[in-house]
Amino acid sequence: MTRPTPSRVDVSPEAAAFLVDLTAQHGPLMFHQSGGCCDGSSPMCYPVGFFRVGAVDVHLGDLHVDGIDPIEVYMSRSQFEYWKYTHLTIDVVPGRGAGFSVESPEGKRFLVRSRMLDDDELRAFGLDEAVASTPG
Repeated sequence: MTRPTPSRVDVSPEAAAFLVDLTAQHGPLMFHQSGGCCDGSSPMCYPVGFFRVGAVDVHLGDLHVDGIDPIEVYMSRSQFEYWKYTHLTIDVVPGRGAGFSVESPEGKRFLVRSRMLDDDELRAFGLDEAVASTPG
């Protein structure tokens, strides 16, 4: 049995349902996770084309939510250097969204939950030097 290709990003069921609603309001969406402080440290959700990604950004992967197009997730390259060993899950909680992120007026905000990549994921992403070695 072939193991599915690992992803650096995922979405919680609650955030997935919220993204379906937001997509109905705003059209196709994308996320950018910057390395700034305050609002800049939140995952920002924009209509596709509203935020321009460039050479300083890394495409982490796509969120796959039933009923809508895949949602691309990006991070600044400098921030990625700190986070390259982690898997990120976009979640949603009560609160005020950040800046121009589309959830701002909805009484909810996106946040990122993270965990360290496991050994198989590290290998799949070419980070073999970080794989835990076991004696013997």
